[in-house]
Amino acid sequence: MIHVAYDKGTILVRGNAGVPDARWDARAGAYRALAIHYRDIRAYLDASGFAFRDDVLDLVPCPGLRMRTVLRDYQEKAVSAWLRAGQRGVVVLPTGSGKTLVALKAIALAAPAIVVVPTLDLLEQWKARVEEEFGIEAGVYCGDDHRQGPVTIATYDTAYIRAAELGNRFKLIVFDEVHHLPSPGYATIAEMFACPYRLGLTATYEREDGREKDLPRLTGGKVFEMGVDRLEGVHLATYDLKRIKTKLLPEEEAAYRKDYDAYRQYLSDHNIILRKPQDFERLVMRSGRDRAAREAILARHRARNVALSSRAKLAALADVLRAHSGPEDKAIIFTEYNDLVYTISREFLLPFITYTTPKEERQENLAKFRSGAYRAVVTSKVLDEGVDVPDANVGVILSGSGSRREFVQRLGRILRKKGDKKAVLYEIVSQGTMEEGSSTRRRHEVA
Repeated sequence: MIHVAYDKGTILVRGNAGVPDARWDARAGAYRALAIHYRDIRAYLDASGFAFRDDVLDLVPCPGLRMRTVLRDYQEKAVSAWLRAGQRGVVVLPTGSGKTLVALKAIALAAPAIVVVPTLDLLEQWKARVEEEFGIEAGVYCGDDHRQGPVTIATYDTAYIRAAELGNRFKLIVFDEVHHLPSPGYATIAEMFACPYRLGLTATYEREDGREKDLPRLTGGKVFEMGVDRLEGVHLATYDLKRIKTKLLPEEEAAYRKDYDAYRQYLSDHNIILRKPQDFERLVMRSGRDRAAREAILARHRARNVALSSRAKLAALADVLRAHSGPEDKAIIFTEYNDLVYTISREFLLPFITYTTPKEERQENLAKFRSGAYRAVVTSKVLDEGVDVPDANVGVILSGSGSRREFVQRLGRILRKKGDKKAVLYEIVSQGTMEEGSSTRRRHEVA
């Protein structure tokens, strides 16, 4: 009889039968395949008529789970689309539209489940939401805390490290912010888990490097999508986008032109045209053997830092904060670099959150922001995803990339529906610099 078993992120098939996506492993005396192929292997054996014993899944004990929350119509449609696709695929919905509820419904249908998240803040939010919805104790896998439960929440980093241990314990794996998954390393998580059912959640399916093309293999392809325009004013807050252009100070202008012209001159001298992110990556690789290329990249970095950190921007930020100083206003200020975060924090006496902020301090700052004790908070990329503040109504992008995903995520921080609030997202952009192109590119792609 054919025997199918799990072995540290792989499937072993013993017996006189080759199966799809498996190779003969002479040391094991069996065919071996990545665990991601378990569902296809099982379907092949079922269809073949071979007698076999399947010992792959060793599921965490799980009671029957029932949702208490009633889904909105578009959330039900998302779940139905996922079911029609064989309980595999990615649901694309704006931040604040309730992607978590779509996943909770899927979990109720296919538990036990593991949810993989990119940040500790998201882990805590998911844990609280699961326990509130189902009345169970959720498992947690992060840092030194390793507890399995019928619904277990794990960070991407811990799921990557512990994939061999966890890979056959769940029927469903949910990847929150699934755009992280195709990155080198994290894709291994999907490959080493045998879960026959998979769900990805994101507000931005595409990646700058094009690696979203790997998602159909890792989770199933896109099965449902609905944009902000379809939900604004009904399930999401109405919003305005406002761009404020500022001028560099004379000394900033001189420094910017000197460095940016040096960078452009290098590109011209070497007939280099940058059309996509991969072209810039090749320039970075070239800098490893070409000192002039390295100097050009450093010059670009200095010029960009001048544009992003101009003193005129801080004056414009002060105007925005004065315009939104009412008791109903709550603002999140986004920057590219931590140095600017600390500068704003000092000059405006605002709490900050960066990747280096200790967990306890980060949680305290967020709790006081949610309660209204803090009316504004300044952050780098760490709050682009994973913070839930329904009454935040003002966003200020002081610096950022041209990434559509980053822009959508930052917009999403202020779109959660609460009463009849209206949100506004400001971009403060240094006029006549490379930053104008980044702003136009990200806004154009969202529109």
